[in-house]
Amino acid sequence: MTTIAGERMPRHGVRIIAIWLVLTAIAVPLIVLVLGPHLPPPRMSAEAGSQRDANTLMTALLVPIALLVVVYFVYSFVFFRQSGEAILDGPPIKGHAGAQLLWIVLTSAIVLALAVWGSYTLIAGAHGAGGGQGPDPASKPTGYRNALPVQVIGQQWEWTFRYPTYGGIETRDLAIPDHTLVAFHVTSLDVTHSFWAYELGVKADAVPGVDNIAYVKARHTGLFQIRCAELCGLWHGHMSKKGRVLASGAFQSWIAAAKTKNAAIVKYLPKYNRVYFPAPLRRAG
Repeated sequence: MTTIAGERMPRHGVRIIAIWLVLTAIAVPLIVLVLGPHLPPPRMSAEAGSQRDANTLMTALLVPIALLVVVYFVYSFVFFRQSGEAILDGPPIKGHAGAQLLWIVLTSAIVLALAVWGSYTLIAGAHGAGGGQGPDPASKPTGYRNALPVQVIGQQWEWTFRYPTYGGIETRDLAIPDHTLVAFHVTSLDVTHSFWAYELGVKADAVPGVDNIAYVKARHTGLFQIRCAELCGLWHGHMSKKGRVLASGAFQSWIAAAKTKNAAIVKYLPKYNRVYFPAPLRRAG
């Protein structure tokens, strides 16, 4: 029996590897070329495009690993299933040192490679669209000093937006110009929220007393979804709305209309500041 197994097992291993290689050669191009363009998020900005590329790469890397597991199990079910009289227990199976070493080396290499690539993407390749690096992000895009500042204020349970370079007006709607670098200054009035502009590829925590900056440059006009991505209380799911990317001229017209619309309430707004605090200033103490 040992001789038969010794003669058969290498052949089974070759078959498994051959099937896996064929399926991988078919699946990976389909993932990259067919599925990749439909993975989230849409390419409304360079930051969102980088995130889609990351999702495509991760999927393309995970598919061969998943295929290997599936092929092995399906092959085992077909060729190694029990036939004839059932037995309660089969012969003991001992570990294979070579297979174990290969598995450890391969998985370690994959994890370390992804860690290096992920760290580089977050630090050097994110172009500043990070999630809560504070007032001095590690990565700043070219021309960040001239970016249009837009303050994003989270509060239970609403988003409001202030434009300090346009008199500090505050609106319930968010609009930004296309092909213009925008610096979102994300903060909160009460509890921790998370500002998520899905199609723009921006997500940053909104924390009381903290100015989290995230940069973005929209590639074209259109609508984008705004969500709160941090459970913030009973009506957390209500904190959703649509933002707009407008052409430069249309944005100037929108700003002028917003100033007129909100002129009556400007005197009631607190003075523009980088951060705000809830009242009382300290809770529970």
